[in-house]
Amino acid sequence: MRTFAQFEIIGRVGKHKEVGNTLRVSVAAEYGRKDDKGEFQSKPYWNEVTIFNENVAKWVRENTQPGDIVRAFGTVRQTSWENKEGGTEYGITMAAEDFDNFSHDERRRQARKAQQDQ
Repeated sequence: MRTFAQFEIIGRVGKHKEVGNTLRVSVAAEYGRKDDKGEFQSKPYWNEVTIFNENVAKWVRENTQPGDIVRAFGTVRQTSWENKEGGTEYGITMAAEDFDNFSHDERRRQARKAQQDQ
């Protein structure tokens, strides 16, 4: 049996960042809730996903922009490295293997509708 750890984030794109041969994309997931007065209080949490696959990275560069609602799906791995003081630091890499743009799909639907209305 194969074992693995996965993640899925649905949120809004913040920015793209090229790091070496990878593309890193910040995605804000919303964890807001209603306060004591019943008013919704926004609480976005920024997650950075890393795209290693060049074909997926190219698609993301060409088809997403800040504010788009996207779905990132992939594997999670713990990483470690040595810091400047010689100590060990730990982190998590969320390696996105699949990336969908719900906003892109909506823009295409609206463009088709506009063409049909002409």
